[in-house]
Amino acid sequence: MTSWQLVRVIAGTFILLSLALGIPGSPIFVNQWWLAFTAFVGVNLLQSGLTKWCLMESILRKLGVRQGA
Repeated sequence: MTSWQLVRVIAGTFILLSLALGIPGSPIFVNQWWLAFTAFVGVNLLQSGLTKWCLMESILRKLGVRQGA
């Protein structure tokens, strides 16, 4: 997988996990503050779309993940 593909997989995983941890009806509910993490991921996706720079992608490239085309 390339870095841009992994960013999307990681973001989707973070969003789904934080929703599961933050929605009271979920079987693995912990606290509603987990929904703030969902918003954080969404804001970062919006920022990366507008600026064409993503911190997660930079971190993945430094870890040796192949850059996407």
